[in-house]
Amino acid sequence: MIKSKRLVAGALAAVLALATAACGGDDTADAPAEEPAAEEPAAEEPAAEAMSLGVAFDTGGRGDGTFNDAAGRGADQAEAELGFTVAELEATTADDRGPNLEALSGAGNDLIVAVGFAFGDALGAIAEANPETFYGWIDGYFDGPNIITTAFAEHEGSFLVGAAAALKSESGHIGFIGGQEIDLIKKFEAGYIAGAKAVNADIVVESQYLGAAGDNAAWGSPDKAKEIALAWYADGADVVYTAAGGSGRGTIEAAVEAGEGKWAIGVDSDEYFVDTAEQQAHRLTSMLKRVDTAVFEMAKNVKEGTAAGGFYPFNLANDGVGYATSGGHIDDIVDQLEDFKAQIISGAIEVPTSPDGL
Repeated sequence: MIKSKRLVAGALAAVLALATAACGGDDTADAPAEEPAAEEPAAEEPAAEAMSLGVAFDTGGRGDGTFNDAAGRGADQAEAELGFTVAELEATTADDRGPNLEALSGAGNDLIVAVGFAFGDALGAIAEANPETFYGWIDGYFDGPNIITTAFAEHEGSFLVGAAAALKSESGHIGFIGGQEIDLIKKFEAGYIAGAKAVNADIVVESQYLGAAGDNAAWGSPDKAKEIALAWYADGADVVYTAAGGSGRGTIEAAVEAGEGKWAIGVDSDEYFVDTAEQQAHRLTSMLKRVDTAVFEMAKNVKEGTAAGGFYPFNLANDGVGYATSGGHIDDIVDQLEDFKAQIISGAIEVPTSPDGL
């Protein structure tokens, strides 16, 4: 079933004020003073039609606390600051992705953003059939004149939270939980392990995935993530990073249950702001993947007429990825993390994109 929401900005109406001029004569003239010619009313300019943005969310949609929510914030910003109307459709199953893109295209949106790599099977043909519409694709690439594709250096941001995990770990034992076992999520794992080992070469890093490629349940299985994290915490791990969409809510629950000194690291969005107060005490940091920035910038370029198809990277150098400091739990190590960040940007540290060989 497709869930949708349509937000329509109200049209602005112009209000005209007509002024009347008083007239008068001198004391010696019997004839009335000549009245000034009536002013022509100013022509009313038609209100500019708002541009429209369609957002095709992947499974999980708004409310996942991570990836989809980040895209939603970018759409909200485009609505508030650029005057876009926004239409949203959520893929509740894999079969919804193509029809949702078709529906948003048929509605005449100026820009349609496909949120996630899994839209690739449908996006190319739909974009080719609608050359006057711009399409933004998060985490994919298709070479088309009206397709704006974005790629994020998740491994770079993950390196920094891996370093944070190692700096904060008292046991020298941490973990990584991934969603689908695919190259994209392996970038998160690789960066996390590399960052942790840059701090402590002997650190033990557990890794486990929640599903194989194509298993959409991997993004919405907090019970499985919680079970894995609880087992690791019981075995001595004290920090667990989860890159698995909504499944990560299980990891923070596990950290709370495991007690003092157990930490969870969030992903994509700053998950501190969707945590309860009790959970916030265990949220070490989050790896920020600024999908909101990408969505807003695409909308801005479309409105200004400067949009062009192509490949646009988001990395540490342009603040496309990063880490959160909410809660103050890593305030004492920020200087060290910033030093690692500078080394990555300069090229002194090259972050791997695959865990193979680490």
